[in-house]
Amino acid sequence: MTFQQSGAYATTAGTAHRAVPAQQGVPVRAAARRPAPTVRDLREREGRSPRVLAFAAGDTVVVSGLPGSGKSTLIRRTASAAAHRIDSQDARERWDARMPRLLPYALYRPLVRAAHYAGLWRALRSGEGVVVHDCGTQAWVRRWLARDARRRGVALHLVLLDVTADVARAGQQERGRGVSGYAFARHRRAVGRLVRDAEAGRLPVGCASAVLLDRDAAGTLTMIDFPPPPGTSSPSGV
Repeated sequence: MTFQQSGAYATTAGTAHRAVPAQQGVPVRAAARRPAPTVRDLREREGRSPRVLAFAAGDTVVVSGLPGSGKSTLIRRTASAAAHRIDSQDARERWDARMPRLLPYALYRPLVRAAHYAGLWRALRSGEGVVVHDCGTQAWVRRWLARDARRRGVALHLVLLDVTADVARAGQQERGRGVSGYAFARHRRAVGRLVRDAEAGRLPVGCASAVLLDRDAAGTLTMIDFPPPPGTSSPSGV
């Protein structure tokens, strides 16, 4: 399975070490001018979905889905060492550890968000691959990432976790942190719109590709990677 934008590709469970990009060497700027973005639906594959999603070095990948759908778990488990992992949950946990236990989160939420977006800004400036947690309701963040990708001559990709509301609520209970009914309804509308648009081939402006995952496909995935171009060394020199 091959993404036609920016040389990114996915490897299946049976051929993880033999897959190569179909359009290796095509410049990102040239690929970004193509009219139709690429959408890959990996849902309902009963364990036969890819183990690796590989994107071009320097690309940005946005992981979106309902609260409790498993975004943070997926990012922590699969984002390679070649990428910056930017998750608002990480920022919240750092601030939770600093604040008095009885202090309501709502009082320091603005500080958490400021820290999260400052970390994202620094990661984008590094020029390396970035995997970003997205709640689905912040369209302005995706517009920002699209502008940044266009400015740097790289590509923006969307990974959508498509799970039911019941599964997402169970995930919230499992982590011991939920959202209000009003907030959850907003998330359902926003994520539902993203999924429906992706199914129809309509992606946010500036987005080069999208991958649709259900819980099974997300569990099969082992890495989101940003390998260097052929003939160059990885950051570790390997």
